[in-house]
Amino acid sequence: MTATERDLPARPGSHPHEDETPALSHRQIVVILIGLMTGMFLAALDQTIVGTAIRTIADDLHGLSMQAWITTAYLITATIATPIYGKLSDIYGRKPFYLAAITIFVAGSLAAAFAQDMYTLAAFRAVQGLGAGGLMSLALTILGDLVPPRERARYQGFFLAVFGTSTVLGPVLGGFFAGLDPVFGFEGWRWVFLVNVPLGALALFVVAKVLNVPHTRHDHRIDWWGGLALVVCLVPLLLVAEQGREWGWGSQAALACYVVGAVGLVLFLAVERRMGDEALIPLRLFRNRTFSVAIAGGVIVGIAMFGSITLIPQYLQIVQGYSPTASGMLMLPLMVGTMSASVLSGQLTSRTGRYKIFPLVGTALMTIGMVLFAQIEWDTPVWKAMVVMAIIGFGLGNCMQTLIIAVQNAGPRRDMGVSTASATFFRQIGGTLGVAVFLSIVFSTLTDNIARAFADSGLPAGAMNSVGGNVMEDSSFLQRLPVEQAEPFFVGFTESISSVFYLGAGVAALAFVVLLFLKEIPLAGGGPTKSGSDRTDRTPEADSATAAMG
Repeated sequence: MTATERDLPARPGSHPHEDETPALSHRQIVVILIGLMTGMFLAALDQTIVGTAIRTIADDLHGLSMQAWITTAYLITATIATPIYGKLSDIYGRKPFYLAAITIFVAGSLAAAFAQDMYTLAAFRAVQGLGAGGLMSLALTILGDLVPPRERARYQGFFLAVFGTSTVLGPVLGGFFAGLDPVFGFEGWRWVFLVNVPLGALALFVVAKVLNVPHTRHDHRIDWWGGLALVVCLVPLLLVAEQGREWGWGSQAALACYVVGAVGLVLFLAVERRMGDEALIPLRLFRNRTFSVAIAGGVIVGIAMFGSITLIPQYLQIVQGYSPTASGMLMLPLMVGTMSASVLSGQLTSRTGRYKIFPLVGTALMTIGMVLFAQIEWDTPVWKAMVVMAIIGFGLGNCMQTLIIAVQNAGPRRDMGVSTASATFFRQIGGTLGVAVFLSIVFSTLTDNIARAFADSGLPAGAMNSVGGNVMEDSSFLQRLPVEQAEPFFVGFTESISSVFYLGAGVAALAFVVLLFLKEIPLAGGGPTKSGSDRTDRTPEADSATAAMG
C-alpha cells in the first residue's frame, strides 16, 4: 500500500455516494498531480512541437500540400478515443487507462520517427493520437474526482504551468530539432518524435508509482457500436475536408463521403439513444443548457484555434524566411499570452466562483487578433506579428479551462469522466475540422494567388514555373531565390493565409455570440465536501441542473 493510499480517509459502507469528493490533503493532491502532469506534458508538448517542424518534415518527405494529414490523422484518432477513455475510466478506474494511453502514445512516437513518406507518417501519427486522446481528458477528469469545483481552478494552475511550459518549449524544440544535422544517423526532425520515448518511460514510472485514485467498480456495457458509428461519421467528413480541393467539393467521391458521414451520424444518435446512460456520450447530458452551450462554444473555439494557429509557423518560415528554431522563439508571445491568461482566469475563477466572463473576453480578443493578423503583409515587420500573436494567445487562454470547468460543474459527479471527455472530444472535433478545412483553403487558393502576384509584378507569365521547384511539394527553394523572384510567392502565401485568418475571425465571433447564451452555475465553495446532497453552498441553479441531468 502506498503512502497516498494509507492516508486516504476511511469510507463507510461498500459503495460511497456517487457525488462524494475524497477529502484529501493538499500534499496528497499534489503527489497525485505529479503523476498526471508527467503524462499530460507528453500530449501538450506534442501539440506544439510538430508545428514549427512540419515545414521541414513536409519538404524532406516531398509533400508540403499534404501536411494537413499529419495533424488531421492525429486529431481524428485522439478525438474518437477521447470519449472511449472517459467511459471506460468511469467503469473500471482511471489509472490503468492512463498508463495505457502513455504506452500507446510512446509506441506511435517511435514508429513516426522511422516514417519514410507522408502517408506512413500520418498513419503513425494516428497511433499517437490514440494515446493522446486519454492523456489530456483523463488528467482533467482525475483532478475533478479529487477536488471540489471552486478549488479546481486553483489546482488547475499546476496543469497550466505544465501546459504553459510545454507550449513555450514545444515550438522552440520543434524548430531546434528541425534545424539539426543528422544525429546518430537520424535527420533532425525525427528527434521531434524520438524525444517522446525517454519522456514516456519517465511518465510511465511516475504514474505507476504515485497515481492511486480510489475507485468503486461499476459493471456496465461498453458502447463499442457507438464508437464504430462515430468512426463511420467522422472519418469520411474529415477526409472530404482534406481532399475536397483535389476531388472537387461536388464530385462523386465528395458526395459519397457526405452520405456515409450522414449515415454514421444517424447511426450514432440511434445507438446512443438505445444505450441510455451507458452510451459513450449520453444524450441526456445535452438537456442541460450550460452543458450544451459550453460544448457548442468549445467546438467553435476549437475550429478557430487549431485551424488558424497552425498557419502562423508557416507564415514565419515560408514568407518571413526564419529558420524553424527562430520561428519557434517568435511564437513565444502567443504561448506566453495563452499561459498568462489561463493562470489569471483560473485565479479569478477560484476567488469569485464565476467563469462566464472569461470565454466571452477570450473570444472577443481572438476575433480582434485574427482580423489584425489577416491584414499583415509579406514584408510587415515581425514585431507587429508578435504583438498580434500575444492578443490571440491571451484570448485563447481565457477560453481553455473555463469551458471545461463549466461542463464539469453542470451535472453530478458520476458523469465527471464522460462530461470532461465530451468537452475535450467536441473541441478536438472542431480543431480537426479547422485544420483540415483551413489548410485546404490555403492550398486551394495558393496557385491562383501566386499567379496573380506574378502578373501584378510584371514578371513573365511562365516565370512561376521556371524558378526552380514546385511550391506545393517543397518550399525550400524559395530561400535560395533573389527577393524579386521570390516576392510573388511570398505575396501569394500571405494572401492565402490572410483569407484563412479572416475566416477564423468570423468563427471566433460566432463563438462569442453562442457563449452569450451560456447559463452560469456558480461554482461550489472551497472546502472538500462529503456529497452533492450535503453541500450547503450549492445554488438552486446547480440543483436544478443536476436534476435535469440525472
